[in-house]
Amino acid sequence: MDPVINYTNCPVCGASTIREALTATDYTVSGKAFSIWECASCTLRFTQAVPDEAHIGPFYKADSYISHTNTSKGLVNRLYHTVRNITLRNKRKLLQSATNRTTGQLLEIGAGTGTFASFMKRSGWQVIGLEPDPAARQIAKEVNGIALLDTSELFELPSEHFDVITMWHVLEHVHRLHDYMDQLKRLLKPGGVLLIAVPNYTSFDAQLYGRFWAAYDVPRHLYHFSPASMRTLLKQHHLRLETIEPMWFDSFYVSMLSEKYKNGKASLVKGFINGFRSNMKAGKGNNARCSSLIYVIRP
Repeated sequence: MDPVINYTNCPVCGASTIREALTATDYTVSGKAFSIWECASCTLRFTQAVPDEAHIGPFYKADSYISHTNTSKGLVNRLYHTVRNITLRNKRKLLQSATNRTTGQLLEIGAGTGTFASFMKRSGWQVIGLEPDPAARQIAKEVNGIALLDTSELFELPSEHFDVITMWHVLEHVHRLHDYMDQLKRLLKPGGVLLIAVPNYTSFDAQLYGRFWAAYDVPRHLYHFSPASMRTLLKQHHLRLETIEPMWFDSFYVSMLSEKYKNGKASLVKGFINGFRSNMKAGKGNNARCSSLIYVIRP
């Protein structure tokens, strides 16, 4: 079997009306260039010639890959850690508002080093966290005091068990996209909530930086969602989109990384200014243009 995936049809809607949109570089690990294509039907963008699920692991092996290493090396990553406590509280607030609960059964898929899972466990929730990377699971246990399961356990979990399922910047990494969506629906209790956060390539900062936009993150990001393509995906799986919430901090983090990729060095000032500009564009009555979005979804 070819370990590289090349799509002849859109991986979300199946349309054959696909074409190359741009080429982006993997600045994190390999330095390789990858072609990103776009579907004319649902507007999904997706990375071509990506390693399959069994071979993509080496592309996550970098000290700078913060969700797997918990690194604080470098200015941008130090800033990431500074705002993380704020975003943790914001996520908890959204989760509790969406579920109308202060405790319950929570599943986090792609838990990284366990920061959010541990935080919610301390907040009184019953938490199961899944993470494919063994090194990240070890850090979660040693640093955050939480034992995460391998992501392969997803399809062994009991049906209608969870009040809420979260995927914070994870869905864009999932090879078995439609299998996952079906399983997520099965795992939710009646009235449960699914929270999916993904980058938004229709944002101002994505348009500004083009092929240097850090949130393309090829080849780890298999898909690059627009709000329209997310709606198409949810409709296919008979899931209902309730609201779209902005992630205001992401524009700053992404813009700072994008400055580094574009100019060869990080620029706190330029990154902050462009992140602010992106948020201002999105804040003018169009939150769906924010750099990253949280989709609040119900069965």
